[in-house]
Amino acid sequence: MDVESLRKAGKIAAEAREFGKNLVKSGSKVVEVCDKIEAKIASLGGQPAFPVQVSLNHIAAHSCPDLNDEATFTDQLVKLDLGVAVNGMIGDNAVSIDLSGNHADLIKAAEEARDKALDLVKEKGENVTLAEIGRTIETTIHSYNFKPIRNLSGHGLGENLIHTPPTIPNHDTGEDVKLGKGVFAIEPFSTTGAGLVAEGEHEANIFSLVAPKPIRSVFARQILQHIEKEYSTLPFTTRWLMAKFGEGKTKLGLKELRQVGAIHAYPPLFERGKGVVAQAEHTILIDDKVEIITQT
Repeated sequence: MDVESLRKAGKIAAEAREFGKNLVKSGSKVVEVCDKIEAKIASLGGQPAFPVQVSLNHIAAHSCPDLNDEATFTDQLVKLDLGVAVNGMIGDNAVSIDLSGNHADLIKAAEEARDKALDLVKEKGENVTLAEIGRTIETTIHSYNFKPIRNLSGHGLGENLIHTPPTIPNHDTGEDVKLGKGVFAIEPFSTTGAGLVAEGEHEANIFSLVAPKPIRSVFARQILQHIEKEYSTLPFTTRWLMAKFGEGKTKLGLKELRQVGAIHAYPPLFERGKGVVAQAEHTILIDDKVEIITQT
């Protein structure tokens, strides 16, 4: 494992998170905030491990703006989720920002659940079980009279892979499986709603490469070659492609790539009970000791 690149990715991710947090203000354009954060990551020597995600209110994850999106921040609860890759090693973190002034406890529930789970991992190291982490997160969020989102979870992080086993639950699954050594994201979500998310409210604009496939059209071949070269197996967004290829060419190319199964789509995830959602996340390295690599 390239630990120095991992530490650098975590440091850049933490700096970009704090930089982005200060940009999220009522009246600011969402797309401009995302562009500035991604430019900041590049200026610090990293690559976005996935498009900067800005999920609002009851949208829990996988939301980012299109190229010509005119949306601005208003009185929303904003989840800012970003990752950084350095030589394939990834630091992944997230923060919630309350522009409404109404959801301080919801954010506190997610952050305290993350911190208590991290304390547990630091105490037990590789021997901590998935059930223990999930139970700690669930109990903490319930103590604030909110619910954890049960079908969102933390995860492993691999080389140029944003999600690898194991799934690290946000509720007590009873899994007596040890976490082991490696790189992991601890990622609680708290909600005022049902505690479950679903797909389907909006069209996906985040994708990742599954495998190169024979492609008929020139447009799609050019876009596929660009994806392989620039992003490899890391997620990307239509906004990035449209800036290079234009809107029409990008839409046609992605349509064909989806039809042949060359790429996977990540639609926005919304809370089933339309509850407001908060998120908190850090990346940890478990080796002989436990290191939180995205902590400032």
